[in-house]
Amino acid sequence: MIKAVYVVDCGGQYCHLIASRIRQHEALSKVVPCDVAASSLLGDVGAVIVSGGPESVFDPSSRRVDPALWDLEVPILGICYGCQMLCQDLGGRVEAAPVGEFGRARLFVSRENNSLLLTPEHDGSVVWMSHRDRVTALPPDFETIATTEHSPHAAVAHKKKPLFGLQLHPEVAHTERGLEILRNFVDLAGLRGTWRCADVAQHQISRIQEKTGENLSVFVLVSGGVDSAVAFALIAKALPAHRVAGLYVDTGMMRKDETAKVKASLRALGGNLKFVDASDLFLKNLEGVTNPEAKRRVIGDTFLQVQKEECGFLSDDTHWLLGQGTIYPDTIESGKGGADVIKTHHNRVPEIERLLRAGQVVEPLAQLYKDEVRAVGEKLGLPKHLVWRHPFPGPGLGVRLLCVEDERPPPSRVVVLRNHRGVVKVDIPPLRSVGCQGDSRTYKNFVVFKTGYPRDWVELDRMATDVINEHDAINRATISLTNNATPFVITPGAPHTVTRSRLDLLREADALVHQAFVDADLMTSIWQCPVAMAPLTFHDNAAAAASSSSSSKETIILRPVDSTEAMTASFSKLPWDLLDHLTNALFDKLGDRISDVLFDITNKPPGTIEWE
Repeated sequence: MIKAVYVVDCGGQYCHLIASRIRQHEALSKVVPCDVAASSLLGDVGAVIVSGGPESVFDPSSRRVDPALWDLEVPILGICYGCQMLCQDLGGRVEAAPVGEFGRARLFVSRENNSLLLTPEHDGSVVWMSHRDRVTALPPDFETIATTEHSPHAAVAHKKKPLFGLQLHPEVAHTERGLEILRNFVDLAGLRGTWRCADVAQHQISRIQEKTGENLSVFVLVSGGVDSAVAFALIAKALPAHRVAGLYVDTGMMRKDETAKVKASLRALGGNLKFVDASDLFLKNLEGVTNPEAKRRVIGDTFLQVQKEECGFLSDDTHWLLGQGTIYPDTIESGKGGADVIKTHHNRVPEIERLLRAGQVVEPLAQLYKDEVRAVGEKLGLPKHLVWRHPFPGPGLGVRLLCVEDERPPPSRVVVLRNHRGVVKVDIPPLRSVGCQGDSRTYKNFVVFKTGYPRDWVELDRMATDVINEHDAINRATISLTNNATPFVITPGAPHTVTRSRLDLLREADALVHQAFVDADLMTSIWQCPVAMAPLTFHDNAAAAASSSSSSKETIILRPVDSTEAMTASFSKLPWDLLDHLTNALFDKLGDRISDVLFDITNKPPGTIEWE
């Protein structure tokens, strides 16, 4: 029997990512719910990892593991919330921290560390954090093996047993030596090399064939993105051509010339594909909708409406199943599996949930992350440009278009924030963005550093981290690339919703930005670059915008990020001369319609990759 690493799901954003990382070390991993009985793991359990979660150990209704779990005679690792629960259950103390710790931190390994989990090479390395509570006193027989600036017990270990706790997240790509930590844990359990993951594609093909049997067919909604293309290719490989159908829907929220490029790419995959322009319907259904979560749900429901009209697969005819390119971040960010809702993905709206419960959905990538999906795509022989293209959200530019309905929004605030690094003067516009802090969704204001900020990415990273960690009403930080000191106001003419004219302006800005990155040979080094837009103008040109009958001022927001699996990300540190060139190019082409260009300097967490 192959022993497995059991990952106990406490509702965190990264639970299945932990399982994925364990598979990368050629060890079998299995995800089980938080309330799993320890006695049920006595068969093939080789090690246990208790994941992070969105709750606090102080909450009497928070998820708790079976206390007998800590007594299993196998290596056990608690991560974030799992670490806090481990320490509290075994007699330690956890308290609310005076300062949150989100994103980048530096790890300091104890000289007395003999745990084998951490090595001297981990000392001084960058780790990723996402928490407000922290361990302040250890259980009996435990010792601290590492600290950070805000976590006095960032890593702990039992002196005699293979029991470990990490406040940091070793599973995310932005913890520099995180994979080494997980590898060391797998080695402690003697499990590395006991399982092979090279046959994931064939395994999924077999599962598709098993689910569909000899009679069922699969209908796939394809976007031209990596996930849906790989899913369609897997399904097309698993079934005869007459049992696979695909539909590409132009929502009107695609990038410039996107539909033509997608058609060319998808036709090369084979199968029966249909293309339809439903942009009028999507824009009609989005009229007056401003809330980001509401927009996502409307878009998801409209996709299903188009599917019913075009193919009728959701009728009483049970001959068809729905195929989707859902990957695990879609599921976890939508609040499934017990996690907090960060944002509802279009493939997780209530009607899709009903089909899932009825067993009418095929999702061959649902347990995988973006890097694993790309590996499967390469295994299937898909063209490189398709496998490695920048991710694009299913709702398209609709969730990159910030909206506001209030005709009398509060004015922008220019405030002075004091933190332990000194005094920072920022602009706080009357708009909010979605974030993820402590595995929970946030919807808060963002700050803009407008003038006098250092052109030093390291220092800006610190400033953004400090401002967000120390001011609970803020979840995102940006810099103004024009250095205009005038406060923002909402552009007159509310409501600002999803309209074709706003989308066209955003499309032009997005195309210009991406072409600049292509020209600078940065498309392979940047993982993704969302270009967002907000109805913000300056106080001194608000009157001009109000009197214009042909246009309203908008602010362009650049969000280039570095990531692998989309669960964590750091903002891309681009050359300043490129940003200057890009800002000038945007004003040269769109100058009569835009007020400013912002650059997002927020990592994930606390800010999601997309603004909505």
